[in-house]
Amino acid sequence: MARIAGVDIPNEKRIVISLQYIYGIGETTAKNILKDAGVSEDIRTKNLTEEQLSAIRSQVSKIKVEGDLRREVALNIKRLMEIGCYRGMRHRKGLPVRGQNTRNNARTRKGPRHTIANHKK
Repeated sequence: MARIAGVDIPNEKRIVISLQYIYGIGETTAKNILKDAGVSEDIRTKNLTEEQLSAIRSQVSKIKVEGDLRREVALNIKRLMEIGCYRGMRHRKGLPVRGQNTRNNARTRKGPRHTIANHKK
């Protein structure tokens, strides 16, 4: 397996898909990286030469990915909670942050249902 930015990317997939296994790299960014590195999108990861891999690694190193990006996102959320803004309060309470309805849905953020009234004996 090729290792880029501390992540083992799959060998059997096209390189444009394999790059998306790195946190912070999506489809558009992967295509831009390959275009700047001069590598075809259709080539499989296992067929890459060492020169192509080093070119891709150098392009990825210019972008904030993996640990640095995760740390920045966590610090942004922590800052919102510390200043006590609306979004920060929603993060603190574990509720949806971006205006979604919570009466019927939002189970991903709220977790499993907890029955409050009508406790059966």
